[in-house]
Amino acid sequence: MNGAESLVRTLLASGIDTCFANPGTSEMHFVAALDRAPGMRCVLGLFEGVVTGAADGYGRMAGKAAATLMHCGPGLANGLAYLHNARRARTPIVNIVGDQATYHAPLDPPLASDVEGFARPVSQWVRKTMRTETLGTDAAEAVRGAYTPPGGIATLILPSDVSWNEGGVPGAALPMPARDKISDDAVKDAARALRSREPTVILLAGAALHGDALATAYNIATATGARILAPTFNARIARGRGRPLLDIVPYPVDEAVAQLKDTKHLILVGTREPVAFFAYPGKPGIMSPKDAVSHVLARSDEDLPDALARLASELNCPDAPIPEHRTNAAPGSGPMNAEGAAATLAALMPEQSILIDEAITLRGPFFAATKTAASHDWLQVPGGAIGGGLPLATGAAIGAPGRRVIAIQADGSAMYTVQSLWTQARENLDVTTLILSNRKYAILFHELKQVGAVGGKASRDLFALDRPDLDWVGLAGSMGVEAARAETLERFADLLQHANGRRGPFLIELVL
Repeated sequence: MNGAESLVRTLLASGIDTCFANPGTSEMHFVAALDRAPGMRCVLGLFEGVVTGAADGYGRMAGKAAATLMHCGPGLANGLAYLHNARRARTPIVNIVGDQATYHAPLDPPLASDVEGFARPVSQWVRKTMRTETLGTDAAEAVRGAYTPPGGIATLILPSDVSWNEGGVPGAALPMPARDKISDDAVKDAARALRSREPTVILLAGAALHGDALATAYNIATATGARILAPTFNARIARGRGRPLLDIVPYPVDEAVAQLKDTKHLILVGTREPVAFFAYPGKPGIMSPKDAVSHVLARSDEDLPDALARLASELNCPDAPIPEHRTNAAPGSGPMNAEGAAATLAALMPEQSILIDEAITLRGPFFAATKTAASHDWLQVPGGAIGGGLPLATGAAIGAPGRRVIAIQADGSAMYTVQSLWTQARENLDVTTLILSNRKYAILFHELKQVGAVGGKASRDLFALDRPDLDWVGLAGSMGVEAARAETLERFADLLQHANGRRGPFLIELVL
């Protein structure tokens, strides 16, 4: 058995059965091993950013790690932006990065690079395997490295001769590390703050935003009069009918400061104090009041559901029924606009949809309108590396088959990873992409004003996506995705119902 086969067999034994890939010469023996060790679903991405972003979306929805396969340092470098997002989302991913043969690398061939140097900033585990005999055990340790709390990226670097040499031995699956439990003191400190009845915000992140943990947080807030909030950007939030109503800290600093201005206690569950996305002249970096006392109930690497359950027990919080919130949304009528499009989506989206949020400046109407819509999960790009939306949607559809994925996607950032549409077509994924086509980087006009810069024609030219306009229907069609354009809300409603009633990907360009 060669090293590559031992690697594939180890990954399968460790529970990794999906690999997002863009292979090259150094990875050919890994590719060949897939035929000798069946069971791995391999998904081709035409760009490594699609590969890494899809692995992120898969991990968030499947609840387990996928592997990626990338070609040498430049291939990994192409995927770094969305590994950055995955790191911020605490998504477990195992990267397999091919490299030069051990005896060839000293010759400094063109693709030779510092792969470890590229990998370390986004990885919580990195290793370069130098011997075929240890590849199996290294792979098993890579999987464990990805699952080490709080969860993240493990990068295994694979010289091509280590892959093709004989002597490979599959590694046994290793037990995964458990999350630490919080201290009794952390529980009592948070309970004291809540018993004070002073204005308190419980800021939730990670696993606290879905499942039983979110219901427990709602019970605590109901019993104590506290507010529950989420950070501005999150890996996954359970929302819609039957779930607690939950707001996020707004992106604009002034709005966030106003939302938090009366807070006396901030209880942190899997996150830190709310920090502004950027520094702005004359505005605070931390958006909660200076005199607010922060209480760390649980860090991101600790057991968040258990922490909330223990806090609820300490406070003797009863189960609080979630009010029946029925959406008033109905499909809109008239010319296309963001508010009408959001209401139309809220009225027509299927139960258990997965909404991918890369709406950027148009997030507000869609987040507000879907708050009481059909139950759904809301996924964002926590690292802020734009272009993550389309790959996230691609991976989420593979990680949660049978659920309709709806990507609410700004047009400018969609062009970063437009190749995702090809993978969606190839895999026949149930993804509906809503392109918010305002033909500009609208966020940059906002940021220009916020930092106090004065723009003119040059800045307008840099922010405009015209000359020529992007033809989204044509772009999607060239990649095998059925697409149509909506200039009225009635047309959007018809197209959305069509997309909901069919299998496979569909793209709707909303002309705003």
